[in-house]
Formats: sequence, structure tokens, C-alpha cells
Amino acid sequence: MNSEDLHLVPTYQKFPIEIVRGEGALLYDSAGKEYLDLSGGYGVAIVGHANPFVADAISNQARKLITCHGSMYNDTREAYLSELAAVLPASLSRIFLCNSGAEAAEAALKFARLFTGKNEIVAFTGSFHGKTLGALSATWNPKYRKSLDDLLAGTKFCPFGNLEKAREVISDTTAAVLVEPIQGESGIHIGSESFLKGLRQITEEKRAILIFDEVQCGFARTGRMWAFEHAGVVPDMMTAAKGIGGGFPLAFAALTEEISSALKPGAHTSTFGGNPLACAAGLAALRFLKRENLAEKAALNGAYFKNELEKLASRHRSLVREVRGRGLMIGVEFKIPIRDVIVKGFDHGMILLYSGLNILRLLPPLVITKEQIDAVCKRLDPILIELEGTRATSKAADTEGAEILSAQ
Repeated sequence: MNSEDLHLVPTYQKFPIEIVRGEGALLYDSAGKEYLDLSGGYGVAIVGHANPFVADAISNQARKLITCHGSMYNDTREAYLSELAAVLPASLSRIFLCNSGAEAAEAALKFARLFTGKNEIVAFTGSFHGKTLGALSATWNPKYRKSLDDLLAGTKFCPFGNLEKAREVISDTTAAVLVEPIQGESGIHIGSESFLKGLRQITEEKRAILIFDEVQCGFARTGRMWAFEHAGVVPDMMTAAKGIGGGFPLAFAALTEEISSALKPGAHTSTFGGNPLACAAGLAALRFLKRENLAEKAALNGAYFKNELEKLASRHRSLVREVRGRGLMIGVEFKIPIRDVIVKGFDHGMILLYSGLNILRLLPPLVITKEQIDAVCKRLDPILIELEGTRATSKAADTEGAEILSAQ
């Protein structure tokens, strides 16, 4: 037993592996074994593990100043906000800095309610926005909501991608519509251009706030700086987190000047939000992302990865139903539970990530190379061959058992 288990509240599913070091798209355990990381810390390691530019920025800032409350000005925060604003749509000119995606969702929902004076929130099936009570209210999966009845009142769900149902649900009493342009937690489902443009039109008609959650799909993950750029739709608010801090906790909600002007001092604050250490990390990650053209690399390597996975899927049609995704945000839907794929991945030097019972979610660092992508596909192949053999044996045993029972 790892001593973590003696002290941590047991709310995480643990795998029998202890990671002690990382570099780029690679991780190393305490025994020195190397792994290709396809989970990216649930999408966090966008600029790679232990990125030297981010590490140097954190180190230099820590020697200078670690904390500075938002009630005072800070030079590092000023520099980060200036460069972040430059990669956001011009209309999203106001930024609230915080520490996690759930915090950003909480802020966005609160701002929408304060601005509109309305309480109703519309979210979608398959959504995931966080596990704090407000963000959880707009999160679809029942396993996260189980036994928690007193969630944010006035939250409604409609089917993701179904514009006609959205027209029925979104009303004059709706404060905000919260949607991921590409859903991650539920298995990499892409919101179509027509769907997102339709939501833009409906929210304008109903005077509701359109919020895009780009916590997982943003920051060059899909081959564009922000996923909504694929549809050419600009929201009233956007949330982002995960990779924007280069691995350091950092998040934001970006909103219009009109919404911001309705918020008064003290309406919503964060003790650690926008601290110099986080801003230094965010600034270094953003500069590295732009300098290395990681959005373009995500588009090219993502298309290559998806194509190679489709070739793999064609060889294992008895196991794999579909490969889908955009950029380096890819889902492989299986016809079987994928727990064994995840576990066997460790033996083959891979850290894999799941979405539910049967979907493999791939969120590698955007610095992953084509050679590493080839290695992933090569390592997945024997795992699938073994599972096909196990499945065939199991089916044969079931058939034999059925024959014996019928003979009796």
C-alpha cells in the first residue's frame, strides 16, 4: 500500500503506478520505467511535462514574489492579461482569473445570473463542467450528481446537438446556456457548426448569455487556439483552465465589457486568483504555445494520429466501433469495456485515459511527435489482439456451456 492511501480521502480511482518525473510527452515511474502519456494529466500537460520555459518562469517568479492579492496591481499579472487578451476575441475583453475549471464555471454562472437578473441555466446531456455544487448542477452524468438533491435550482438539460430541443427549452427566463463546443468527459463529441450557430441565434433572441466551456477543448488542443473558432461563433463568456498554466493551477472566465460593467467590486473574488506565480506560468505557457506553433502541430499530428487509429480500428472491428475527434482531442469508442485496455497499457509503457466504460480518450501533450504517435499505435495493436483472443475464448466457452445446458 502506498502511504498516500493512509491519508488521502479516497475520492480518486487509483492505478498501481507512482509517477515521479516527466519530460515532454513522457512520464517516468519510481522504478525508472518510461511511459508515453496519452492522458496529459486529464488534458493539463498541453505544453509538455516539466516544460523548461514554464519551470524557469515559476522559479524566477518565486524568488521575486509569490502572492499578490487582486486588490493590488502586479506587473506579472499585467503582462499575462495583456498577452492573453491578444489571443481572445476582441469582444471578450474582460478576464476573471481563478484556479480551476470548476471555479471558472462557477464564476461564469454567477456573472450570468447577476447580469440578466434571471436564474435559469440550460446545459446539455453529456456535459461536464466541474464537481463543485454550482458547476455540478450543469454537469449531466448522474454518477456525479447521485445523492446530491440540493443543487442549483433552475437548471435544465437538453440533448447535445439537438437544436430543435434547445429551441423548446431555452426561454425568456433563461439566464445562460452553458455548452462545451467539444464534449470531453462523455467521449469526445463535437458540436456541429449549425448547432453552435443555432445556439448563438437562440440566445440572442431570448436575451440569454451564451457560455462556451473550453476548459478541455481550448488552448490549441483542437488545432485552433479556441475550439469555437472552428464554427466561427463567438460566445458572451468563455471558460478555460487545464493546460493554460503549463501544469500550474490557473483558469479564467472571459466576458464582454457589457457583462463586466454590471459587476460591482466584491461581487466575486478569489484569494489566489491571478497570483504572480500562476500568471508567470501562464505567460510562459502562452508564449511557448505561440512560438512553437502548437495549434498547427495539434492539427497536423491530430489528423495523422486519427488516421493511424482508424487503420488500427479497421484491423480490430470486433472491438472498435468508431474513432472521432479534432486535433489532439481524440476518442476511440469500443464495443467492450476498456478497463483492460487501460491496465494493459501500463505494461506496454502507456498512460491511457477513459471516458465512461467503453471510450478511450486521448489528450496527449501537444508536443507529442509522429514517432511517438507511431509507437502508441504499435503498442495498442498487441493489446487488442490479446483482447480479441480472450473474447473469442470467452464466447466459445459460453457456447459450449449453452450446449451442455441444452443437452441436460
